[in-house]
Amino acid sequence: MLNLFYEGGTLFMTILTVLLLAVIVCFVKFPEWIKDIGVLALSFGILGQIIGLYSAFKGIEQMGQVSQEMMAGGLKVSSITTMYGLLIYIISVILSLINKQKLIK
Repeated sequence: MLNLFYEGGTLFMTILTVLLLAVIVCFVKFPEWIKDIGVLALSFGILGQIIGLYSAFKGIEQMGQVSQEMMAGGLKVSSITTMYGLLIYIISVILSLINKQKLIK
């Protein structure tokens, strides 16, 4: 698991982890912010993937020829931040639904 954290890039994965903690804290203290922070996490995940792809394509452009394995590996690594951001968003939606159920009762 820690390997995925480092592969995804420590900057964006750290930001996303902080946003995950913020979602959990908001579940207890500020329930109206849960979904907003989840959307922010999804946005940061996508931004991390776009920046990773840009860097990869820039490197490919400078190197010239690249193998298919290297290209597939780069695409796989660049999608880690998006998956993490999406996971945080899904957690925020679930917590928001749980919160709504609490309010109804």
